[in-house]
Formats: sequence, structure tokens, C-alpha cells
Amino acid sequence: MALTPPPHRKQANGGAGAATIAVFSLKGGVGKTTLAVNLAWCAAAQSSRRTLLWDLDPQAASTFLLGGETGRNVAQAVFAKDVAPAKLRTPTAIDRLWLLPADASLRGLDHFFFGLGKKKRMAKLIDDIGRDHDRIVLDCPPGLTETADQAMRAASLILVPLIPSPLSRRALDEVVAHLTREHGRHAPILPVFTMVDRRRALHLSALAEQPDWPVVPMASAIEAMAARREPVGAFAPKSPASEAFSSLWRGIERRLAQA
Repeated sequence: MALTPPPHRKQANGGAGAATIAVFSLKGGVGKTTLAVNLAWCAAAQSSRRTLLWDLDPQAASTFLLGGETGRNVAQAVFAKDVAPAKLRTPTAIDRLWLLPADASLRGLDHFFFGLGKKKRMAKLIDDIGRDHDRIVLDCPPGLTETADQAMRAASLILVPLIPSPLSRRALDEVVAHLTREHGRHAPILPVFTMVDRRRALHLSALAEQPDWPVVPMASAIEAMAARREPVGAFAPKSPASEAFSSLWRGIERRLAQA
């Protein structure tokens, strides 16, 4: 499993004993939330880690998939420190997996951060809540936003899902260039091919160009997540998609153990 090395490697554990994995994409529709939810499930169910999935995307798709409430409009209050993260954290139906839900109030979070002027507010919140968890998975909003920047600044590892195409490498390079320009030092970046259809010549060509990047297939089990509101491993543990997520997670655990 190849990791894109940062120019200056940063060790960021997201608090006492917690490693933070930020799942980020430049645009929506590339499997970002699917990746975040299934990796959080792997951390909790397969690695027996006390895991928190923090949904930072105002679309609240991770929250929906894990059975959380999306209409409370209080998620932004955590960043104003009006509400402690632990107060909004909720258990899920999965042992050892908790959810910090998103809602529409996060639509104003970028503006709030700009007004606040504190670039490390999220990192400090993660330091606090990380004492109660072993792994924190951040489902970032798409795009190069201030919220996503704060999440990536706090991360131990940044996952970037990419649909196989000739533009995949360019999209990854844009993320790396942004982080290097804005932060200089940043966590390692792991690109992941998602929604892969090996019947398509374009996808096969992209995979051949980047053979070390992990692959998550296009699969009916992944499409069924929205109807079942469960991670793939919970209802289709022997499916190719579940095996792909598990393999990816094992690689992430090995990487975190070496940090």
C-alpha cells in the first residue's frame, strides 16, 4: 500500500491514544462517505477499537447511514464551545462505534471559522474527545474549505478517494499542492481508487498507472447501504466490497502502528 509522503512528515495522534483519519475529496460523488462509514465499522468491529465517526459534512450522509438524527441544528455549537463534543456524541447499533452527527448548521461553519480566526480549533477539540477513543474518522465536507483544512491539519492520515480516470493523479496532486502551500507540514496522504468497474477500459488504464493505490470496487452491496442504513460489513461480510474495505483498513492499521 503506497502512501504519498509529505514534504515534512507530521505525527498527529489526535489526542491521548487516538489516531485521526480524515477522509477528504475535492468533490462529492466519489465514495467519500462510503469510505468513512465502512472504515469506521472496520475499526470498531474488526480491530475492536473504540471508534468515533465525526460527520463534518452538512449533507449528513454518514449520520444518516449510521442511524443518527440530522435535524437538531446543533452540530456547529461544538466549535463555538457552547456544547462539549461528548454531549452530542451518540452510540450506534455497532459495538464500540460512536457518532458525532452532522446537521444543516454546519453550512455556516466555514464562515464561523474565518470569524473565529483559530486555525487549530478542531485539533484541540479532537485532542479533548480523543481521550475517550482509539480511532477517530472524519468525514470531511468536499472541496478545499476551511473546515476540511482544519480536519486535515488535525489528522494522522488523510485518505483521498478518487474515481479511476486520467484526471485521478491530477486531482491528488492538487490536494498535495494545497496542503503543502497552506500548511507546509501535513499528515501522510493515501489515495484510494473507489467505484472501480474493471469492465471499463478507462478504469483499468488508471489502475495500471497507479498499481499501488488501494481499490474499492463498484458493488451492489455498497449501493444497498442507503436502504439498509448499515455499513457493508454488517450485512454482507463476505462480499468483495467488504473484503476491500477490510484489506484497506488492515493497511491503515499497519501504517498507524509504524507512526
